Amino acid sequence: MKAMSRPRQAAALLAAAVTVAALCAGDVLARCYPFGPRTRSVNDLGNQFVPFHAHLWDLLHGRAEGGLYVNWQSGYGSSFLPDLGTYLGSPFALLVALFPRDRIDLAVYVITVLKIASAAAAMAWLLLTLRPGRWWAAGMLGASYALCGWTLADADYNPMWLDGLIALPLLCLVGEWTRGGRRRLPGVLIVALAWTANFYTAYMATLGAALVLLLRLVLARPSRRQALATAGRAALTVALGVGLAAPLVAVVYFGTRHAHPGRVSTFGPVPAGDLLARLLPTAYGWGSPALYVGTTALLLALALPFHRAVPGRVRAGWTALVLAAALSLQWAPTHLVWHAFATPQGSPYRQTFVVCGLLVIAAWHSLAYGPPDPRALCAATALLALIAAAAGRSAAVRFFTWPVLLLAVAGALGGLLLAARAGERGRLAGLAVVLLLGAQVGESAATSAVATRLRLAHMDDYAPWGARQEQQAALIAGADDWPRHRTDPGREQTVGNDPLLVGGQGAQYYSSLTSDVLSRTLTALGDGWTSRGRSVQSLDNAVTDVLFSVGARVHSPPDQHPRHAPAAERPMHVTRRDVPPLVTVRPDPDTRPFGTSPYRNQEILLGSRVYTVPRLAVQDDSGKPLPRRRVGSGSALTRPTITARCPAGTQVNLWAAHYAGRARLAGNPTAYFNARASRNRAAMAPLGTAPASGLVRIRLTPARPGDIPPDAIGCLDTHRLRAAAARLEATGATDVTVSDGTVRARLPAGSRGIAVLAAPRIAGWRCATGDGPARPAGDYHGLIAVPLDATSTTLTCTFHPPGLRLGAAVGAGSLLTLALLTVLTAVRRRRAQASPPTTTSPRERVTAAA
Repeated sequence: MKAMSRPRQAAALLAAAVTVAALCAGDVLARCYPFGPRTRSVNDLGNQFVPFHAHLWDLLHGRAEGGLYVNWQSGYGSSFLPDLGTYLGSPFALLVALFPRDRIDLAVYVITVLKIASAAAAMAWLLLTLRPGRWWAAGMLGASYALCGWTLADADYNPMWLDGLIALPLLCLVGEWTRGGRRRLPGVLIVALAWTANFYTAYMATLGAALVLLLRLVLARPSRRQALATAGRAALTVALGVGLAAPLVAVVYFGTRHAHPGRVSTFGPVPAGDLLARLLPTAYGWGSPALYVGTTALLLALALPFHRAVPGRVRAGWTALVLAAALSLQWAPTHLVWHAFATPQGSPYRQTFVVCGLLVIAAWHSLAYGPPDPRALCAATALLALIAAAAGRSAAVRFFTWPVLLLAVAGALGGLLLAARAGERGRLAGLAVVLLLGAQVGESAATSAVATRLRLAHMDDYAPWGARQEQQAALIAGADDWPRHRTDPGREQTVGNDPLLVGGQGAQYYSSLTSDVLSRTLTALGDGWTSRGRSVQSLDNAVTDVLFSVGARVHSPPDQHPRHAPAAERPMHVTRRDVPPLVTVRPDPDTRPFGTSPYRNQEILLGSRVYTVPRLAVQDDSGKPLPRRRVGSGSALTRPTITARCPAGTQVNLWAAHYAGRARLAGNPTAYFNARASRNRAAMAPLGTAPASGLVRIRLTPARPGDIPPDAIGCLDTHRLRAAAARLEATGATDVTVSDGTVRARLPAGSRGIAVLAAPRIAGWRCATGDGPARPAGDYHGLIAVPLDATSTTLTCTFHPPGLRLGAAVGAGSLLTLALLTVLTAVRRRRAQASPPTTTSPRERVTAAA
């Protein structure tokens, strides 16, 4: 057994080493972090994955506000366990604790590289399990799988998907164990680990492993009874493994049910030329399946139908499976099956890694029976030439694709021909290995570098941790007094999850699981968002600061990292405000529903009238009124003006949710708005103080066409606001404690009406007053509300993530079933070993041997 495992160990180590070398070489070529000045934090990597790993670091070091149930830093209090299962379920994520907090970007990079290297090692091990062969060849093809186009173009900046890349070969190994009726316990644990790490890509990997197992059964041609027994063992293994992962999977599932819906997408297949182009090195295109697996692996897979040393059933079976899987990428019904019956937002080809894995396994069968002969290689080269010709007009192919492809073909063909002549040993064999590995590392590094550079050209990007984040974190730490009040990192965000990255407790929150109630409530109060409502932003507004107990707020200049960022007008600083506690009492709550005006909605929630909303006029440069107050088009493309009258000394606020550009009240800093139709909504912004004359003139500089609503200006009476805040503080809780999913408050004697906890009323909250029973929390305009009876002086609210009890019950049942099966198997094995051998006749022995 040890002798059999040594080639697998050597292949796994080689695959991991080649993968790491190619990835690092690609980043060196791209001059990308950590090997150059260019950032690698694009889109969700900078907005979500790095901040969530920073929060995990804080949790592991005891520095986070909240725990596993509630994240009190984001969205004024969000459910954290679904985010943990979505972004941080991988065991690799725990490695973040080994790095300094200010090296969080490096930690995520190292974790990403380790995941990809682990996928390479797992695939190399699988290949030698499927069929014996040369260890170095298994290592090379294991690296081909891990360095596939899906990894380099799509998953490299979505590290949570990489757990599926590791899961596919591991689940195929589990399928091999079920064929032999062995290793049930490790198989179940692997399934559970895969589904816990990232259930979304684990689902796809499970489908891929099922296809591999089905083909293996077809090729082996067992009896019907044996085939059904294998299928039953495989189904039981998957069911028990998914059951063990149910506590986390169920929580994530219910989290998606309560999440803001975002965008509904419709699948449309890409042209055949684009599909074929993504098989080539350095080809890159957004929204098409990145099928690149390296030229050597592709040539081997193309040579398989013509490789006469491979049995005909094996050639036909693996060729048909690869073609069927590739075609399933383009057909809407199978697309839905791959993606759990919901077209995803963003890349519609997230299952591509499974097709790449099947391509690599087909290539292995082409090589494990001996290198293809020249005739088969000639046929494969001709097919590759046809693919290149068909892909030539695709926008995914660029001029540098052709020299890279030619060099890779030369290295692959030369290496394979030398390997066929050299056999197992000798200098020619060593030269063949060097040629094949050199070609693989070179073309994969080039493909990685191209993907990195082109991503930066068309995606939002964010700087790694630096001086800006250091200053923000220091200011927040100096002002923080949680839970006495919240400290908001500020309206001028650095990434979409600033509270997780630099600290504090704010409205800002970006997740696939952003609750619908949070997004709707803050939108009604004048907040802005991006990503179609799933990336909620901080709202710099005095009234909402009082409502949500934001006693300190950081004001930062615009981040200078993004291209075309406006210049800083004021240095970073903190402002403070007297605010009521997290729990307030409303003796006579205003039950009117929210309307269209965020100013009136804020007053309803506050319980006091503090705004004057004047009539306004929007005019172009010549003073001519603009039809429907539309700016940024035609003659209004220059500098339109909003005019209105506010009481002297009031704070002027502008609410223009569909406006993109700058707005400036004379003598005050510029405010920036970034609306984009259906995708981004601009937040309300304070512009300054109304002059003694009361005449307010706001100069606009539109960036795109947009509309100014008729009630865009709100004149805030700060004296009335301070009085309202003082009333809420006087009648609010005298003491509030917060620990993970529990909030306790002591109320003044005789409190009646309702108690309001300044947190979104997400599903899972239950509250009790005094010694009374806990009941589902009420809803007061999107916030947590509890009826008061004028006798209770204590309030306790607890949070339990929806789905956790159900998942725990399923997990406990699966664990009990697994334990019973393990014990029964052990007892049966012990009885079989203890029973005396039976005497057989010579005829029976001959029959058994046959």
